[in-house]
Amino acid sequence: MGDILEPSSASDEDAKVPDGLKPLQTTPVPSFDGALEGYRRDTSSSADPRPHDSRALTGQKKQLQLPIGDRKRDPNTAAAGSSPAKKLRRTSPRHTTRAAVDLQGSPPPGPASALIRAGSVAHSSPKKKVKRALSGYAPPSKYAHLVNKLSDSLASNLICVFVGLNPGIRTATTGHAYNHPSNLFWKLLHKSGCTPRLCRAEEDGDMPSLYDLGLTNIVSRPTKDGNELSKAEMDAGVADLEVKIATHKPEAVAIVGKAIWESLWRVRHGRNIKKEQFKYGWQDDSERMGLVETGNSPWPGAKVFVATTTSGLAAGMRPYEKEEVWEKLGEWVKNKRRQRTEETGRLTDIATAKTNS
Repeated sequence: MGDILEPSSASDEDAKVPDGLKPLQTTPVPSFDGALEGYRRDTSSSADPRPHDSRALTGQKKQLQLPIGDRKRDPNTAAAGSSPAKKLRRTSPRHTTRAAVDLQGSPPPGPASALIRAGSVAHSSPKKKVKRALSGYAPPSKYAHLVNKLSDSLASNLICVFVGLNPGIRTATTGHAYNHPSNLFWKLLHKSGCTPRLCRAEEDGDMPSLYDLGLTNIVSRPTKDGNELSKAEMDAGVADLEVKIATHKPEAVAIVGKAIWESLWRVRHGRNIKKEQFKYGWQDDSERMGLVETGNSPWPGAKVFVATTTSGLAAGMRPYEKEEVWEKLGEWVKNKRRQRTEETGRLTDIATAKTNS
């Protein structure tokens, strides 16, 4: 066995090392007082003038452990300026990415708290659209204070007469048909080809002279919407409507809305129309309106076209579906106007020839 080294009281310099062994390199260990004095010198000569308070360091440690959205400013470090935790929050990669997505590539505009608020708003679930509550029946006394300024725009031998439900509040007070901004009547009238240009509601009185078109309603009293009318008063307006058509004798009648045709059907057939019996577009020849069978000048009546409602409150059909229905009427109206123009030209030529002869 090898030699056993016995402890010696001699100093390190005098210690004898056996042959074959290298002397152990030792580093002097400073005393506790020396280490504390060195720490005081380092802190006093640091470029950071802020005091190294153990409570502040503890607060920063807690902030770093909290989720980013839950961090709060430590009152102990607020007075001393921006803390390392606050700098970390500003430069966090997760914050930068989230801000870039939320702001669509824009640079972060402010502190992390603003970015967190922006992110929470951008990523929050969208609010559901509040549906407008439908109104119920309103007696005539509810709008008795309104003065209905709207009147029919009718003349004899028109191409088509458009029959609406009843005037709205804006229409009644202004005296112009389909005058609410959300109503699509004038847009559909133009887009379908019934009018060569987009007309304004203020031109409703000129429709007979301009384009051989007429306007009237099945109910005359104004309401906010059609739900405030009763079926009884709608049915009561059918007889007056038939008289108007028989008097002015248009070539066609366009019913602007399903509810109006349902009312006409109830009065004519004594029952509600069945679902499979209803259809948009041209109706059977037996459903002509304003038929005159007696007297010296019998008249077969006007053919009926059922169009969609143009009210902005009705969401049963999409815009392109309404346009498809109205286009069929527009094509017919354009052809009739072209025929009338040609006939008027021929009559003008004949009258001019007779005058010259």
